Amino acid sequence: MAWTSPPPRPGHPYYMHDAIYAQPGAIRSVLRSNEGILKTVAAHLKTADRILLSGIGTSWHACLVGELLLAQIGGLGHRVRAFHSFEFRNYWPDPDPKTAVIVVSHRGTKRFSLEALQKAKAGSGIGVAITGVGSGEGLKIADYTLTTVEQENSAAHTISYTAAMSLLAALAAEIDGDQEARHALEAIPDQMAVLLGQESWEELTARFRDRRCYYFVGGGPNTPTAYEAALKMNEANYTTTVGMNCE
Repeated sequence: MAWTSPPPRPGHPYYMHDAIYAQPGAIRSVLRSNEGILKTVAAHLKTADRILLSGIGTSWHACLVGELLLAQIGGLGHRVRAFHSFEFRNYWPDPDPKTAVIVVSHRGTKRFSLEALQKAKAGSGIGVAITGVGSGEGLKIADYTLTTVEQENSAAHTISYTAAMSLLAALAAEIDGDQEARHALEAIPDQMAVLLGQESWEELTARFRDRRCYYFVGGGPNTPTAYEAALKMNEANYTTTVGMNCE
């Protein structure tokens, strides 16, 4: 059977471009629509001895950022840890009733993220899902669900990623009652809109398009950002990329 290309899209040719520019409005909406459930989840997480985050790929990168947000802004310190779902499911002990597990999954269809949530529920701990609208049935066993955005046409999961991190930041601020962090988070959509309004992208592309390999380097919360940037470059335009920690 011969492959037939889809008809051309009106406007920009790439869904990922649309997703990038939709982020400010999407984050505002996500924070507003989850306000009530965030308070409920935060109240339950305060009583847990441990909070474990679990995800795969881009969702794992969001978990790594969430680990630092919950540890520092949320005041949970070493009580919080992020795992790749495959590692958590296969190599770590089962959670006990005093452990809460937060599973981040865009579509709710990845096997090991679903099994990570099942593992939490089997140990009678609290299960929380951060996922997109219309996700798979498997995540419905979660005690609480924080909802990000509609499923994206772009496989890069651009809005899903930033929306999940926004919810983790909001959760951290709610746990510790940090008003300063709340105000800073509310300002992010406007800051993103200003950044995206800059007209320097074609100039940057012209400067760097001929490189053989692209390195993304960061520390702390910027380490998973480096991982994610490398992943997205590799997925979206098949360039050779490396994401790494500063050291």
